[in-house]
Amino acid sequence: MSHHPDKFQTRLERLAEALDSGAMDQVRRLLNRGLAPVDVARVLESTPPRERELLWEQVDIAAQGEVLQYLNEDIQGTFLTHMDAPRVVEATEPLDNDDAADLLQQLPYARLQEVLDVMPVERRARLEAVLSYPEDTAGGLMDTNTVTIRADVSLEVVLRYLRRHKRLPESTDNLLVVSRRFELIGALPINRILVSDPSVTVREVMDTDIVTINALTHEDEVASVFERQDLISAPVISLDNRLLGRITIDDVVDVIRENAAQTMMNMGGLEDEEDTFAPVLRTSRRRAVWLGINLLAATVVSIAIGFFEDTIQQIAALAVLMPIVSSMGGIAGSQTLTVLIRGISLGHVSGANVRWLLVRELMAGTLNGLVWAVVVAVMAIARFQDYLLGGIIAMAMVINLMVAALIGTLIPIALKKLAIDPALSGGVLLTTITDIVGFVALLGLATIFYF
Repeated sequence: MSHHPDKFQTRLERLAEALDSGAMDQVRRLLNRGLAPVDVARVLESTPPRERELLWEQVDIAAQGEVLQYLNEDIQGTFLTHMDAPRVVEATEPLDNDDAADLLQQLPYARLQEVLDVMPVERRARLEAVLSYPEDTAGGLMDTNTVTIRADVSLEVVLRYLRRHKRLPESTDNLLVVSRRFELIGALPINRILVSDPSVTVREVMDTDIVTINALTHEDEVASVFERQDLISAPVISLDNRLLGRITIDDVVDVIRENAAQTMMNMGGLEDEEDTFAPVLRTSRRRAVWLGINLLAATVVSIAIGFFEDTIQQIAALAVLMPIVSSMGGIAGSQTLTVLIRGISLGHVSGANVRWLLVRELMAGTLNGLVWAVVVAVMAIARFQDYLLGGIIAMAMVINLMVAALIGTLIPIALKKLAIDPALSGGVLLTTITDIVGFVALLGLATIFYF
């Protein structure tokens, strides 16, 4: 399977040509034989809606579930909504329980029940176990398809039991040891089975000191546990230590990737699963909210500037220098904000170290403020031949960079405590505050010293 960008673009162009010429047999062949499911998903995401529908109709039903799991949620929801219940069941049948549950969660509740009603009883029970937990918890991530064994059997019996399976679940690195009440008591690494005496019992060679994850643990903490412990898989348990399923490294990679995409999109006030080729009205509606918020913030800034209208009319040079002060404050604050958001997402920031971070950022902001204040002051003096003006903009620069460091540190911490994503609204708040502080500092100081 190749992911080389040039080859992908070539295939995309061939598909577009075949679609334009109406050669649907060639389109079907390219989609189902020439591309892996992940590449088919990329093709669909790279195609405008009308052509996307035509391409989707040519994807084999047996491959549609695999393709769906690689699409963003916006497109997943569109395709699933137009599929009847039996077709959804058929498309998701090859998928692991956790992946199938992720897809089914895109359906409205009534449609979801229709799909579950026509599903085989055992499959339905497994999916309902996953669907009963919030999507962003360990229970929502877990796969209920696990291989379990008893502690009192020999390794020889375990080997015979494993050979009865056509295949083991993906990323199986341990067999989970449970009691008769399905309580988790240990794990037996696959490699230990291969190198140990077949006559010994599981209890003699199993690990009892294993990492477990409660079903209600948030997905971010799950990812953190996998990172710290270098895990390939981990069992998911209930509050009474009953085994519910397991989470594998591919699920955690998806969480990390989705969180990174969400942070990037949220900084622009967009949804993390935004469809690149979404219709005009939907795109406009989603963006309008944050444009309105930005307009409100800009209005507040303009009101603050309005208080110094007379000063600006008397000293025209201030209008030239104002953008420099606000821009430097915005950039400095964004740097601090980005560092703090990353630290919070990685679990590095806590009440114990916030004070140290605050002092560090204030010192760094002050130092940078002093350095660049000198540079800007020299530029202002050279341009306007006014030493007082140079001193005023230097002071305003120091003040704004110090405030930017302070606000850039406190905003993400405060928003996190309020259960608001710092990446979603932190940037707007920061820019508004640094603009107001920068303008008020520059214009206020000018008013004090010149009048």
